[in-house]
Amino acid sequence: MNQRSAGPEVQRLIELLSKLPGLGPRSARRVALHLLKKPDQLLTWLATAFADAAAKVQSCRVCGNFDTVNPCSVCVAPGRDASVICAVEEVGDLWAMERSGVFKGRYHVIGGALSALEGIGPDDLNIRSLIARVASGEVREVILALNATVDGQTTAHYITDRLAGLDVRITRLAQGLPFGGELDHLDDGTIAAAMASRR
Repeated sequence: MNQRSAGPEVQRLIELLSKLPGLGPRSARRVALHLLKKPDQLLTWLATAFADAAAKVQSCRVCGNFDTVNPCSVCVAPGRDASVICAVEEVGDLWAMERSGVFKGRYHVIGGALSALEGIGPDDLNIRSLIARVASGEVREVILALNATVDGQTTAHYITDRLAGLDVRITRLAQGLPFGGELDHLDDGTIAAAMASRR
């Protein structure tokens, strides 16, 4: 689609869609065409949802989750164990943990991972607020559920060092073979992590 085949409103829609993760220019054009074919069924409702999200959704001042209430509904949910914090890199990781239903404590979104290549240091992340939550004395365990990447591991080591001296147990998610995974289909790093974490 060139400048002559569509007006500026359509071009702007395509440009904005192409900035979303996983959507390049071609995919953005396909999505835009799909939305424009069904404006009453999709485009109007999507525009309303975007406006509502922009007006109402905020970052939780306690954990960093996105919600329409602050503190978020996870932080204020009764029955959750406030003495256990699961630290994750991004809000999407928190949502994945919640979908699994296996964790009933509280969360802390770090906001990324330390990365020398990208110039992301400790002050660029929500590590200081995690340390403050632990230092309050209510937390007895911090689960580091960070990605199994070099940056994730570096971040985990940094947080572990910062929590040293506080009366808190630090654990990490097990890494290695996925349930039902076949060795032949796994990468070398996954196999090495599984071997190192063997029980």
